[in-house]
Amino acid sequence: MKAYLSFFRIRFIHGLQYRAAAYAGIITQLAFGLMYIMLYSAFYENNITATTMSFSQLSSYLWLQQAFLALFMTWFLDNDIFDLITGGNVAYELCRPLDLYAMWFSKSCAVRLSKAVLRCFPILIIAFFMPEPYKLHLPNSIYTLFAFIASMILAFMLVVAYCMLIYILCFYTISPMGIRMAMIMLADFFSGSLVPLPLMPDWFNKYSYILPFAAMQNVPFRIYSGNISIEQVWQNMLVQLIWLIILIILGRFILSRALKRTVVQGG
Repeated sequence: MKAYLSFFRIRFIHGLQYRAAAYAGIITQLAFGLMYIMLYSAFYENNITATTMSFSQLSSYLWLQQAFLALFMTWFLDNDIFDLITGGNVAYELCRPLDLYAMWFSKSCAVRLSKAVLRCFPILIIAFFMPEPYKLHLPNSIYTLFAFIASMILAFMLVVAYCMLIYILCFYTISPMGIRMAMIMLADFFSGSLVPLPLMPDWFNKYSYILPFAAMQNVPFRIYSGNISIEQVWQNMLVQLIWLIILIILGRFILSRALKRTVVQGG
């Protein structure tokens, strides 16, 4: 366990060094947050959108999405892992007396968390002092806050487990680009990254809510904004936990099968 914590700490500290990229990311995400909120406000004023999510809830949802972009965006992947697989240097990783899945999992968590830590607090603070109705609102209760934090942890690990599947499936392809783009677009569409799921049609959500993507950013952001009732919080968190276990078991199984058939050429 100490070895994996060491990998986590090293990658986390390494990620904190990119301050200029973080400052640029803060400005970019603030601009996108305002743009999305103003865009949706035009729809709400014309009564086009569904009423399953109030505008104040939507505003909080969008600001949280921008603040924690690095945690939940599936397109944010570690190119070093792709290079290890496609270049054959994964052989050096296999020489270590460590579990490859756990090692990559800890690295992925550290990279995402380090980038999120640098960006989230300035965005949250600025969003909180925005004028109505564009501001980030506080959660309804302390219970909602703790449920939000617990759900965030589950969603974060679920995203990392899903991205681990993308890395592992690249063992079976010549180029990682195809499987990478397909799985990223699938997750973005069904997770509420492009359009919040409460604004999607009922027939769509009937099926999307049973998929693992809806258990990612959709659940914690809706818990914080109050769009998920207190009675449904633990039910949604249980779904997150079940999908997390399934994806980790599936990822480990596919990785073990892939490593048995892996051939590394060269000296």
